[in-house]
Amino acid sequence: MGVLAVYGVPDASTYIYYGLHNLQHRGQEGGGIATFDSHGDSHRYRGLGLLNEIFNNGQVGKLQGSLGIGCVKYANASRGGLDNVGPFFFRHHSGDFCVASDGNLVNSKQIAEYLEKRGTIFQTDTDAELLAHLIKKSASEDRIVNIVKALNMMEGGYTFVVMTKNRIYAARDKYGIKPLCIGKIGDGYVVSSESCAFGIMGAEFIRDVRPGEIISLDHHGIRSTIFSKFCKHRMCGMEYIYFARPDSDIDGCNVHAYRKEAGRRLYRECPVEADMVVGVPESSLSAAMGYAEESGIPYEMGLIKHKYVGRTFIEPVQSMRELGVKMKLSPVYSIVKGKRIVLVDDSIVRGTTSLKIVRLLREAGATEVHVRIASPMMRFTCHYGVDTSTPEELLCSHRTLEEACAAIGADSLGYLSPESTRASAFGCADPCQACFTGEYPTLLYDEEIND
Repeated sequence: MGVLAVYGVPDASTYIYYGLHNLQHRGQEGGGIATFDSHGDSHRYRGLGLLNEIFNNGQVGKLQGSLGIGCVKYANASRGGLDNVGPFFFRHHSGDFCVASDGNLVNSKQIAEYLEKRGTIFQTDTDAELLAHLIKKSASEDRIVNIVKALNMMEGGYTFVVMTKNRIYAARDKYGIKPLCIGKIGDGYVVSSESCAFGIMGAEFIRDVRPGEIISLDHHGIRSTIFSKFCKHRMCGMEYIYFARPDSDIDGCNVHAYRKEAGRRLYRECPVEADMVVGVPESSLSAAMGYAEESGIPYEMGLIKHKYVGRTFIEPVQSMRELGVKMKLSPVYSIVKGKRIVLVDDSIVRGTTSLKIVRLLREAGATEVHVRIASPMMRFTCHYGVDTSTPEELLCSHRTLEEACAAIGADSLGYLSPESTRASAFGCADPCQACFTGEYPTLLYDEEIND
């Protein structure tokens, strides 16, 4: 998922719309925009599908105001449908407000039970609604105090943007698992999941939101509140490896530079003799360039990605992923025929895509296909928003390296080590690798929240 907020910019909805287009890679199931106008009246529009399918009849222009929030939704089979597409609007006697979020709480069940015992009735399955109810259950009249109390009850990897009629709040979890950054547009401000949204909006990057920080944007400018004393810096490794766009800078590390360095290290750890290096479009191309440069093996465009086809990993069900792979890629027959190929990919989750691509290359005449993965073996489920579902679905949760290689039909298979994955992140000292190592930065809640 991706979130974006704008404060103090005329026609904020237009800026949000274009900014969200540069976050479309973070979610393709749905999206929406909400604003408050100068009279304090709220406006909202959301829908299912891509942004150009949702906002296709002048809806953006009807969302008046100089402050607003927007989001795109990541496909999740358990939280589908329009009811779970943000932003979410809440009415309250102390003032109406909207919320959008990215990531996932690990104690959402316990929070829901806590709130239900106190009379709360839920309309969605979202963490954004949990935050809204927690804010309103607090007794203080000071909204920032209520937000601090609410966030201190939440555990997991998340970012939230909250909009009132005259202010934007933006918060990042105390572990810094999910990215969030601040930019400036004229006399106003923007907050985004990734800095790649700033260019199209004409915004200047200011800085990343710190782990455990709440940013308030209003007529005072930018104000900062730290809501936790137990902050760490555990940015999700999969943001660098797969999710983020290569033109984004996250916590001082450019995503393209990270992936290219990972590709270099991948060759040092898993060399192989071959005729060409082929990257799997799009998120693996940087790593393939690094592998080719370090090895001296020519980099070639052996696979073409069809435009207008989304990411197969974030499809909500397996059958859609399998169809998506067939529609997504085509081999360049005259390039790969008769060649030994190093196929570089960013990760293997279920193995569906890898198996299909290896078959495509063999059918196109490749004599050997050596798969190299620019991340470690994914053995454990993610609890922070990466939809890896159950361990049984993961290719490597119950297979050895040799068995995984056989399952995808490759001649050989090699992975980047956790040590090199960490070392490739120049600006982030210790990225979260829980899906690779099983070492989770947060508690995984089984106990109930005490009254």
